[in-house]
Amino acid sequence: MAALRDRLAVPVLAFGGILMAVMQTVVVPLLPYLPRLTGASASAVSWMVTATLLSGAVLTPVLGRAGDMYGKRRVLLAALGLMTLGSLLCALTSDIGLLIAARALQGAAAAVVPLSISILRDELPPERTGSAVALMSSTVGIGAALGLPLAALIVQYANWHVMFWATTALGALGLTLAWWAVRESPVREPGRFDTPGALGLAAGLVCLLLAVSQGGTWGWASPRILSLFIACVLILALWWRQQLRAERPLVDLKLAARPRVALPHIAALLTGFAFYGNSLVTSQLVQAPEATGYGLGLSIVATGLCLLPGGVTMLLLSPVSARISAARGPRTTLALGTAIIAFGYVIRIMDSRDLWLIILGATVCATGTTFAYSALPTLILRAVPAGQTASANGVNVLMRTVGQAVCSAAVAAVLVHHTSLIGGAPVPTLHGYLLAFAMAGTVALVACAAALSIPRSPGDTPRIGRRTGAPRDEALEGA
Repeated sequence: MAALRDRLAVPVLAFGGILMAVMQTVVVPLLPYLPRLTGASASAVSWMVTATLLSGAVLTPVLGRAGDMYGKRRVLLAALGLMTLGSLLCALTSDIGLLIAARALQGAAAAVVPLSISILRDELPPERTGSAVALMSSTVGIGAALGLPLAALIVQYANWHVMFWATTALGALGLTLAWWAVRESPVREPGRFDTPGALGLAAGLVCLLLAVSQGGTWGWASPRILSLFIACVLILALWWRQQLRAERPLVDLKLAARPRVALPHIAALLTGFAFYGNSLVTSQLVQAPEATGYGLGLSIVATGLCLLPGGVTMLLLSPVSARISAARGPRTTLALGTAIIAFGYVIRIMDSRDLWLIILGATVCATGTTFAYSALPTLILRAVPAGQTASANGVNVLMRTVGQAVCSAAVAAVLVHHTSLIGGAPVPTLHGYLLAFAMAGTVALVACAAALSIPRSPGDTPRIGRRTGAPRDEALEGA
């Protein structure tokens, strides 16, 4: 039985990562209908997405640090439990206030991927670590590609609460499997939890992401948005000073400032931006009315199916990305992935009218994302001590999240300024979509440059022992 649990640990953790991504995307097809279903305004309904984004961004580094200190399996189960509880509350209520609170609980699931990657480093032998980490990283795209068509089908043919009952059942299954199959990692970094650091980071991130996500609605020059940006700068400046003075900081800023850690974090921010532009713009473009001359007028279900090949590609290519990292190093894999993303946007710019070319371009972008996302955690694992892997990967995932939030705001700003009237309603022009593709592709090239600037690692594979808890501190080598 113990041998069976060991064999199933990787697929169980990957299932948890897919669930996390599914939970983040399932609400998207519901957004146009929720004002009528809940009796709330469209602006209030939008908080069902914003609340998950904010709580996920705040909790990812916090839970990562807690996992390093108190046990990664314990914190992983807590994150999956909060995700499942949030889904259950969504299934039981139509009150918009409770729905927003429940979606905030689901944001805790964002910590599942960095915690799982840290567990894999501690538990697996070196020859299995690379492929397992690559698969774990790819679950973000796989779950997003699966969640959208699944949710659209349920919304179209069943009561909307059924969707949340289904995700509750899946969450309970994932929680049970993780409790049964995942061992507690012995690698820890004991000490007192940095509560002031956690509160300071939370306040700064809330101000930043709230301003970025609501700028288009409230107005970028409005007093509320400007006040949030100013508060963000002041709070994070104080937080930075506090972290440098703390004996056991939430984020080791001295370690994070080293090129082998800082540059992967920058690359994660840029890759998150470039990745998110693909799904965000594609879904809007193919649903545009045919009267625009470029739109295909597809339904939500058909739109989700257009993105599905990209998710399947990410699943199939994750072992390939691991082999490239083993042979050439994750730095090369990251540079290759971001270059492929940029090439995918070249395809999108060349032709965004034919459905097969749209799917091809989106799938190429997904391919590049597979390589890039699989390389990022491997770079972090090589650059930080074993006792800080969960918190460091949590920061890396946070940077991806911030990149996605900035991409959403940037794409919205571009499309708002490039519209035409179709049937009396403003609709983005094809030129606006092409500008958005060009912007995302340019960011991907900058990410490629950042990847090539990362100092080479001392070895091609992480030198990690099975459950020894004593890998070499490569964070001190070549920094």
